[in-house]
Amino acid sequence: SVRPDLHLHYVQACQKLGQPENPLIAHVLQEADENDEICTKGITLKITGNNLPVPVQRVKDDDLGVLASVLCHAAFVKGLDLAYNVLTDAGAETMATFLQENSSLRYLNLMFNDIGSSGAELIAGALHRNRSLVHMRMTGNKIGDQGGMFFATMLQRNSTLEKLDLGDCDLGLDCLIAIATALSQNKSLRAINLNRPLLYSQQEETTVHIAQMLKNNPSLVELHLSKHGMKNFGVEQLCEALYENSSLRYLDLSCNKITSDGVRFLGELLKHNQSLMILDLSANRIEDAGATYLSEALSLYNRTLQALSVVNCSITGKGLTALSNAIQSNVILSHIYIWGNKFDEDACMSFSELIQRGRLKPDCTDVAPYEVHGQAQLAELSHGLQREYYWAPWHRVVADSAANTSLALLAVSEY
Repeated sequence: SVRPDLHLHYVQACQKLGQPENPLIAHVLQEADENDEICTKGITLKITGNNLPVPVQRVKDDDLGVLASVLCHAAFVKGLDLAYNVLTDAGAETMATFLQENSSLRYLNLMFNDIGSSGAELIAGALHRNRSLVHMRMTGNKIGDQGGMFFATMLQRNSTLEKLDLGDCDLGLDCLIAIATALSQNKSLRAINLNRPLLYSQQEETTVHIAQMLKNNPSLVELHLSKHGMKNFGVEQLCEALYENSSLRYLDLSCNKITSDGVRFLGELLKHNQSLMILDLSANRIEDAGATYLSEALSLYNRTLQALSVVNCSITGKGLTALSNAIQSNVILSHIYIWGNKFDEDACMSFSELIQRGRLKPDCTDVAPYEVHGQAQLAELSHGLQREYYWAPWHRVVADSAANTSLALLAVSEY
């Protein structure tokens, strides 16, 4: 078969359109041309503005127009990563046209560009008709409540998209309620990120609607509700819904206002739930009482949960020791993240023993044991649930399965 020559086509397109070449795009296309598996397995073009060890010329709207003209007939390009560039609503218009005409792209990452509500309307509108895209990331584009409403409308019509990331997009109350309503009918979406909306109400209306959605949605596997200002009432609503839901595998409640009283509802849920595999409670104030509720459920009842994160949860030695005892009793719970709590000698010793005996593998926790004057101590490791969610180091220090454990347990392809 004739090898593609993306770089040559790009140079010719720049000359034809009178557009100067972008060195970053040219470099990535040259590397793609040298990939021996480009025609057989397809390729994801990683044209990111933050992932090189030297400064790069970030992709602008005009650059995207030339790139789209090159890729319009490149069916072997299955993914396009344009994160951390300077694309605006004009670039979103180009991307929307590309999505309407392209039938091979499965992954599109536009996180942390400068796309607003107008660009969101165009991209969401293109996804009404697109039947190839499976994974879409809009993270960090300030599309606001209005832009989010366009994606809510899209979810009522699109039956192909499996994973949608709208975290850090300044979504509002109306948008979240609309998305929850759409997902009550949508049966194709498997994962959604709704982290860090801008909510000014204390009534937790959005959590109530999301809980109602979970009662009716049989397909959602992964749900991110970080930084929602969620309190114990909201947790109670979610837990009541999850008694009726048997599909959700990954629940992210990190960075909320959940206390031990809210964790009591989660503890009772875990005694009966047979589907949750990953639970993220990082940066909540669950304290020893909350850790004890979780420990009781995991020690005696639950045999489904595989990963638990209680990082920065104001837990002291008593609660941490209870969690270590739960791990000894529960052979299914294989990943636990505890850094940022208040370790005492007993907690350090119990987790050190778990790691040294091989019950807790080094890649499955965020602490490593060492000794000082014969006393057990714990050091932090760069492991966790999506620890490198926003950015991954160019020279990787740890494996993907350690830094992004959730992706190893629940990849999109496994849904």
